[in-house]
Amino acid sequence: AAAVTRNSLLNICMDAKHHKTEPGPEGQLYGQCVLWKDNACCTANTSVEAHQDQSYLYNFNWDHCGAMPEKCKRHFIQDTCLYECSPNLGPWIDQADTSWRKERIRHVPLCREDCEQWWEDCQDAFTCKVNWHKGWNWTTG
Repeated sequence: AAAVTRNSLLNICMDAKHHKTEPGPEGQLYGQCVLWKDNACCTANTSVEAHQDQSYLYNFNWDHCGAMPEKCKRHFIQDTCLYECSPNLGPWIDQADTSWRKERIRHVPLCREDCEQWWEDCQDAFTCKVNWHKGWNWTTG
């Protein structure tokens, strides 16, 4: 029974703004998102937008507090590709009550090596926000 439950959490797409309803092949995925081309919850267009500094995906700019170094930005792009494209995030899907998504992911594990590399590549970058998930003032765009 545990294996059935575990397997039912894989190969699904979460209910969020840019996700497909079911995972499937997407041969034209772009850049860092290409890892999911054989079975993706994202479209080719979403994968392109994940790489833009000013993307329509979240109306967010990676350079919101000054230019983010490319070596740092690639970690955030990879994180976006994982979020948008992976069909295997079921164990970490949580309910969300927002106008633009009904589900989100929380507490996804990160390999120690990836965490250390992310820190190494971003330790000299700046952000002007304590928490990127809430409290933004969008009135000026």
